[in-house]
Amino acid sequence: MVRPFKFRAAGVLGAAALCLALPGLVATLGGSARAGGTLEERKLPMKFGWVGCEPNCRGWVSAVGIITADSPKEFDDFARGRDLNGATVVLDSSGGSVNDSIALGRRFRSLGMLTTVGSTLVDHGPKGDRTSVSPEAYCESMCVFLLLSGKTRYVPDQAHVRVHQIWMGDRADDAKAASYTAQDLMIVERDVGRLAKYTFDMGGAGDLLALALSVPPWEELHELSPSELRLTHLVTADAVAAVLPTSETTVPVAELAPKQVQDRFTSQAAEAEPGAPAPRSTKTAEAIPARVGAVGPAQ
Repeated sequence: MVRPFKFRAAGVLGAAALCLALPGLVATLGGSARAGGTLEERKLPMKFGWVGCEPNCRGWVSAVGIITADSPKEFDDFARGRDLNGATVVLDSSGGSVNDSIALGRRFRSLGMLTTVGSTLVDHGPKGDRTSVSPEAYCESMCVFLLLSGKTRYVPDQAHVRVHQIWMGDRADDAKAASYTAQDLMIVERDVGRLAKYTFDMGGAGDLLALALSVPPWEELHELSPSELRLTHLVTADAVAAVLPTSETTVPVAELAPKQVQDRFTSQAAEAEPGAPAPRSTKTAEAIPARVGAVGPAQ
C-alpha cells in the first residue's frame, strides 16, 4: 500500500506592504480589515474572499494561504451562487499540495478567470471602506501554477514569484540525508508528469518546468525575473488594467520602481539586491495539517 506524502510548500518572508490605493472603490468584504498579506495568513489553509467595489467596476477574488486537500471544495462552496466567470483572482500564497493545486487551477480556467499577484487591503475610513492592492506579495511553489491558470495573467514588478522542485514535505528539511524508496520516486515522477501536462494545458512553456525542477530543496527558491516571467508564459499582460478594475484616478499597482532580478538560466549566482531580506531556507509550511498535500487521484 502506498502511503500518502505531502509536498513541501515554501515559507514566506514578512514584508511591509507597499500599498497603492484604488480611489473610488468601496469594499464590501464581510467586515474584514485585511483580506490577505500577513505572514500568519499565508501559513494557514487558503481562504477565498470576494472584494466588491462600487459604483462602476467589477470586484475580484482574494486567495490567500496554502493550497490544501480541502481547497478545491472550499472554492466550489465559495463560488456557489456567485457569477465568477471572467473574474480576477488576486493570489498571495506559499504553495501547497501538488495535485490539489492542479485541481484548483483547472477550476479557475474552466471559469475563464484572470490571475495576478497581490495582497488585498481594506482601509476603514470615515467615508466608508476603501480597497487597495499591494504589489508586495508572494506567489511561490505551486501558487505559480495557480497563476498560470488565468486566461489573462499579470504580475506587478514588486511581486515575488518563486519556484522550486516538488518534494516530500516530511523530508524537505534535510533532503540529502533522508532515505527514499522506489515507491517514493514513482510518486514524484508521476506527479511531475501530471504537472507537465497541466502546464502545457494552461499554455505554459517547458521553460517553467525546467526552471522549477532545477532548484533542489537545499537551495533557495529561485525568483523569476521579468524576462523569465515572459519566457515561461506566466505573464500575458503588460498593464494592471487587463486584470483589475480601474478608473481614471486609479494608480496601477505596477507603478513602483522595478526590482532587479537575475535570470537563473544566465547566472546561477545572482547578487543580492540592496535592502533585500537575508537568505532563508525553505521548509515545509509548519501550519499544514498532516493530511494536507497528500498525493491522491488527479482531478
